[in-house]
Amino acid sequence: MLLPSTFPRFSSLLPLLCFVSILAGVNSDEPELQLLLNLKAALQTSNTTMFDSWNNSNSVCRFNGITCNSRGSVTEMDLSNHMLSGVLPFDSICQLQSLEKLSFGFNSLYGNISNDLSNCVKLKYLDLGNNIFSGTFPDISTLTQLKYLYLNQSGFSGTFPWKSLQNMANLEVLSVGDNPFDLTPFPTEVVKLKNLKWLYMSNCTLGGKIPTGIGNLTELINLEFSDNFISGEIPSEIGKLQNLWQLEMYNNSFTGKLPYGLRNLTKLEFFDASMNNLAGNLSELRFLSNLVSLQLFENEFSGEIPPEFGEFRKLVNLSLYRNSLTGPIPQKIGSWAEFDYIDVSENFLTGLIPPDMCKQGKMHALLVLQNKLTGEIPATYSNCLSLRRFRVSNNSLSGVIPPGIWGLPNAEIIDIELNRLGGSITSDIKNAKTLAQIFASQNLLSGEIPEEISKATSLVTVDLSENQISGKIPTSMGELKQLSSLSLQSNKLFGSIPDSLGSCVSLSDINLSQNSLSEKMPPSLGFLPVLNSLNLSRNELSGEIPASFSRLRLSLFDLSNNKLAGPIPLSLSFQAYNGSLEGNSDLCTMDVDITSLKRCSVRSGNSRHFRTLLVCFSIGLVLLLLYLSLYMQQKKKENYRERSLKEESWDIKSFHVLSFTEDEILDSIKEENLIGKGGSGNVYRVTLSNGKDLAVKHIWNTDSSGRKRSRSSAPMIGKRGVKSKEFDAEVQALSSIRHVNVVKLYCSITSKDSNLLVYEYFPNGSLWDMLHTNKKMELDWETRYEIAVGAAKGLEYLHHGCERPVIHRDVKSSNILLDEFLKPRIADFGLAKIVQANVGKDSTHLVAGTHGYIAPEYGYTYKVNEKIDVYSFGVVLMELVTGKRPIEPEFGEKEDIVNWVCSKVQQENREKIVAMVDSRIADVYREEAMKVMRIAIMCTARVPAVRPTMRSVVHMLEAAEPFKLVGIVVTKDDDSAKKMQVPEAAKLPLDLKN
Repeated sequence: MLLPSTFPRFSSLLPLLCFVSILAGVNSDEPELQLLLNLKAALQTSNTTMFDSWNNSNSVCRFNGITCNSRGSVTEMDLSNHMLSGVLPFDSICQLQSLEKLSFGFNSLYGNISNDLSNCVKLKYLDLGNNIFSGTFPDISTLTQLKYLYLNQSGFSGTFPWKSLQNMANLEVLSVGDNPFDLTPFPTEVVKLKNLKWLYMSNCTLGGKIPTGIGNLTELINLEFSDNFISGEIPSEIGKLQNLWQLEMYNNSFTGKLPYGLRNLTKLEFFDASMNNLAGNLSELRFLSNLVSLQLFENEFSGEIPPEFGEFRKLVNLSLYRNSLTGPIPQKIGSWAEFDYIDVSENFLTGLIPPDMCKQGKMHALLVLQNKLTGEIPATYSNCLSLRRFRVSNNSLSGVIPPGIWGLPNAEIIDIELNRLGGSITSDIKNAKTLAQIFASQNLLSGEIPEEISKATSLVTVDLSENQISGKIPTSMGELKQLSSLSLQSNKLFGSIPDSLGSCVSLSDINLSQNSLSEKMPPSLGFLPVLNSLNLSRNELSGEIPASFSRLRLSLFDLSNNKLAGPIPLSLSFQAYNGSLEGNSDLCTMDVDITSLKRCSVRSGNSRHFRTLLVCFSIGLVLLLLYLSLYMQQKKKENYRERSLKEESWDIKSFHVLSFTEDEILDSIKEENLIGKGGSGNVYRVTLSNGKDLAVKHIWNTDSSGRKRSRSSAPMIGKRGVKSKEFDAEVQALSSIRHVNVVKLYCSITSKDSNLLVYEYFPNGSLWDMLHTNKKMELDWETRYEIAVGAAKGLEYLHHGCERPVIHRDVKSSNILLDEFLKPRIADFGLAKIVQANVGKDSTHLVAGTHGYIAPEYGYTYKVNEKIDVYSFGVVLMELVTGKRPIEPEFGEKEDIVNWVCSKVQQENREKIVAMVDSRIADVYREEAMKVMRIAIMCTARVPAVRPTMRSVVHMLEAAEPFKLVGIVVTKDDDSAKKMQVPEAAKLPLDLKN
């Protein structure tokens, strides 16, 4: 307290004290101000408000993202998730003497991290994750106070400085996964960090074995080292980690049994050891009663599913498919919690389907296909309104299908084929508004197809073949505008084929064979725009073949064994192959090349139809002669080729177990099976005797004079027309590709003059077809997103998962094929696109690509690396978001979708930016779609070095998933080991959320 007598003397010092205080404030603030302004100048942002407060008129403590201590010094800098790009100036940042927290996660920062980072010696928290840096990560041995280190998905490569961790005894979180480091054994430095609670090392190229020292990390809550190359047995010391909440080790090469002691992990909620070579039984897991999600698919487990699983009160996800499990499924399984998902397909399970998995009304998928299950389908699933996927095929199920199954309002697929199920398709199907696929062949279904099937407007595939279904084909089926495949063969259908089927404009495959259908064939079928296969054989159809059928160009055409009469339309005669019209005694032809049918006489030609044909023939005679001249020349070449195929000596190399012979393939290389031509050769559709379809690429060599002996997109030809020695190595590299999002190569069949490559075949066409042609479907955003993720994973595998990177060089939506479930496969990558050892890792000089998808640097350097695929994939993402083609008239002359999108973004008009999203995408998903657009813009950056790797693209897409899921869901039904993980923040325990 100041005494009155001293106040005047003290008051005279106030101005001086104030001046000193102000001066001291300037001295402490101004250096840090300049350092932060240097940082601002180094970064770019599309977020115009981020740096608004970063100016000379503000104290640094008032800058957005900055926290100061009581002395006014900067202690924390959090600029995460602000769309920042640029190179971080650590020479400035680390001059902030009191800096303890530095967070730049979820941006687009690039370039190398300088050694200046080691000067931030007071750091306790460092987050550089989810960026697109390059180069190696520097030594950080000096950062001894670090507790949290996030470097996941940052683009770092080379050798990680594991030895830097030796001095970080306080480290609690270490997240370095999803970086393409050099292959290294599991680092022993890590297992010495006894305070670790969170360890994320997935997908960072670890090999060797897990050291037994892993048992030292007794504080661990989360342990993840999936997607690596780790081998050997799981060490029993993992049983010491009794605080574990999540253990992820999928997609490695573990062998042996689940170790004794795993039973001690009683706090474990999420366990995934799928996609390994683990064997033995599951008895060690019967004590883990807190499990929420258990994923052990694609291993070699045997024995029974422990009955204790049926008492697990928290279990919501169970995936055990592709093992060798036997015995029953515990009948109480899933009946306690809000059960979401089960997949125990492709085992040897017996007994009944558990009845109460949808007891809480939350179940989305029931997948028990390809087992030995018996009994009836429990009636409880009739009321499981949440079900999206119902797949019980290839079992020994019997009884009547509960009627409500057909009308599940959210079901996307009902798959019951290859059972002994009876009953009929009920009118409940009118409620199945989202149902896309019905697979019900080879059962005992009876009754009629209800007219109400027309209300299931999302139907794409209907397969009811080989049942006892009777009655007429409903005329209402013409309302199914998305229907692509209709298989009703081998039933008891009668009456006429409804003319309304011609309104199903998406139909590509129709099989109505082996029924009792009668009357005339509707001409409307001849106008179906994408029809590829038509089989009406073994019926009682009468009348003449409609003239409209002349328009069809089919890979399979069969009208045999009916009661058809009259002349065959002339242009159709060219397709009357392989006996497709035999068994119709009253048919006749004017085509001299068809000897299996009788010739039309003049008398029989006096009909009005013959007169019409004669007039048409006369009018087109000149054009026809010209066409025939060209055709015969081509035919002569093809005949020579077909003859030479049979005369040559062939060598077959198989890369999978084959269900066909070399002769079966060679006999099908015919003009009528031709489905495509390209620079790398012709492509044929081959239908095997077992009904399976294959795609065969036929490549002819070229001799030294340049004449065609084999044409290939690859430099496989020596100076004298002999295959170069690299050919076998290249085919072997392609044959080693094993990925669910890359088209499978079954075998190569080679001779001196020809090369045949045999691939799997996809009748549903390509993503281009679905988005841009008259076959297009109303793809919702969830489906588009899944296609984007799957295609990205396929490219990621080609770039990062092969022994030598494979550069596709022609990524486009038409080279992304879609299977029956609309899951994507990367297709049409040629042999020359493998990065050759003698060319160098970074480039090749081969020209390829498609206008609208080609990266800008390709036009002036011809040097390409993986980044050209990233650019092209970015264009595909823009197609998915906007629904537009890469080149559209509205973009302007010489402009493409990339320039169009960038021009919209530069206008900074939010309404115009969001308006780019395809109007077919629901409003609720527009913001989700814009997240993917942001990734597309990053992929199409003009500077190749700025583009992310495909590995980074995959993880960015996974972070942009439309719905935030709790737990981990893995669907075998997606035909891939897809993982939709809990967002990082959601997984962190409360004491680790900073």
